[in-house]
Amino acid sequence: MQLLQVSQLLAARRVSDSVTVGVNETTLDYLNQTTLSYFNYTTYNNGTLSNGSSCFLIFDQYVPTVFPNGTVVNGTSCYFPYYPVDKRGSLGLAFAVLFALSIMFTLVNLSKHGRLYLPQEKRFRAIGRRWQWYWMLFVAVCGIISGVSAVDVDRDYLQNLAIILQNFFFYLMMPGILACVWEGVRHWGSWQERQIYDHDPFSLPSDDRRGTKEFYMPLVFYLFAWLMTNLIAKPAATDSRFKAGGFLALVAWCIICYSLQHSIHYYKPRNRGPFWSFIGFVRSAPTRFLLTIPLLGVVVGYAIASSFMWTINIGNENVNSAWLYGLGYAPVILIIIINEIAGFIVPNEDRALIQQRVDRGQAIDAELGIRTKKPAWWKASSGHGLTTEQRLKALTTEIGGGRATTHNIGRTMELGNMPARPRDEENPFRDPDEITLLEDKGPERRPGLGNPDREAESGRGISSATTATMASRTSQIPPQRVR
Repeated sequence: MQLLQVSQLLAARRVSDSVTVGVNETTLDYLNQTTLSYFNYTTYNNGTLSNGSSCFLIFDQYVPTVFPNGTVVNGTSCYFPYYPVDKRGSLGLAFAVLFALSIMFTLVNLSKHGRLYLPQEKRFRAIGRRWQWYWMLFVAVCGIISGVSAVDVDRDYLQNLAIILQNFFFYLMMPGILACVWEGVRHWGSWQERQIYDHDPFSLPSDDRRGTKEFYMPLVFYLFAWLMTNLIAKPAATDSRFKAGGFLALVAWCIICYSLQHSIHYYKPRNRGPFWSFIGFVRSAPTRFLLTIPLLGVVVGYAIASSFMWTINIGNENVNSAWLYGLGYAPVILIIIINEIAGFIVPNEDRALIQQRVDRGQAIDAELGIRTKKPAWWKASSGHGLTTEQRLKALTTEIGGGRATTHNIGRTMELGNMPARPRDEENPFRDPDEITLLEDKGPERRPGLGNPDREAESGRGISSATTATMASRTSQIPPQRVR
């Protein structure tokens, strides 16, 4: 049975408006049919030759030479980048550049908002404010790999690893961007709680209904996000796993919306009635969440729709780029850009909390009528971000403690004047005869306070005459009585 039939081959495959490829009878005659049959090579209607292990192009200048021992010389793989880069690859490369640029700004915001200026509290961990930026880095890396892989999707003659990588990392971006928005919403609620707790620690107990909800909501969200990743991040086009994963992503999106409503309900002023509650929700919710949550809904909706319609699925080689990048990649990069802008506008939470404490202190001072300016040591003693030991040490240093005090005392004793006892005060323990003798002698000049030149000559500021006088006076003093 002859394996090579011209009627089984396509006449041509369109590459562009002016280029065509095809297999003709000259190509078929060039190949050894017996050798091909022996090694199970089959010619397919897309201009390829394959035996299940190897695949070669057999049109135009790509026709290989097959020897009787099965060796193929000058063969071109079916996965050779034959076509030029089209819209899919160009747009994918552009989005990859945007994702790469976002990494730089994400690292800046991570450094800004992740830095501590206050002692870490057990109830409010620093890692909570950093998770949002960690997930943005993860999404950016997935976006870069997926976008770059789109170039080879356009160029390869037959699809192979490139389209698998683009599919896999695109769907891997979905749980990442869901977690990014979720962590932003969750931490915003935690920040509202922290401000209230800092003002009144007893107003928000951790074991009430509110605290129970906030404990279980992250667990439920990450459960559905993990299930979605396990089901959808496997290239299987439009099978049931993609459908189930899309609906699980929808459940995770609904949990994000509920978490935002929960935070506004407990940490913002309440409004009565459905209409005013909706108005209060819009006023209280940050603008970035009013933009990012709908954009996230577009991504989830595209995932669900593409699991039912093959024409808009990313696994389709000929999918319209408007569907793929307009509903898939564009909302993701917009979410990242919005979060980056918000990160540059919003101050560090510790610094904002410090400023709130200062404002409250000034307000209390104004109510009590205290308008005095705090001394210089006040800032050191109430130093934010210091431990108790460091704060006390700073306070002691400001008022002259430690080595500085010892140095000051030594300098004062060495260079200062010693206080003298007034003459009108009598020492009850002195000998009366000694007091009478000293009064007869008159006041004497203290050594070392005379002429500097004479003191320099004498070495210690006491002349030889003075020494003789003191010796004679000592000999004239009678011995003291024993008490």
